[in-house]
Amino acid sequence: VQLVESGGGLVQAGGSLTLSCAASGSTFSISVMGWYRQAPGKQRELVATITSGGGSTNYADSVKGRFTISRDNAKNTMYLQMNSLKPEDTAVYYCNARQLLPWYVYWGQGTQVTVSS
Repeated sequence: VQLVESGGGLVQAGGSLTLSCAASGSTFSISVMGWYRQAPGKQRELVATITSGGGSTNYADSVKGRFTISRDNAKNTMYLQMNSLKPEDTAVYYCNARQLLPWYVYWGQGTQVTVSS
């Protein structure tokens, strides 16, 4: 499974961005997908996750009400709609996909999001 993120960039505080994660390869094996982020000098942290059917989502408290995760299984693509962006949202955002059998976790290469104040 290969994951490719896109959609990052520079935006002013209060603005919006939509990230995309395109999956290819043995995508039928993927269950939960998610977005993580890592700011300079900090550990990578969970942003949001979504189950295979899209029926269940989970968000970090810091992004609840501002970010929305979704996936289009027909297009093998996951999205992260980010609204009301804050400077503290600045980070490299990574796409993540979990395979159950055998257990494995895939990562994308990351896309930079910079929010200016």
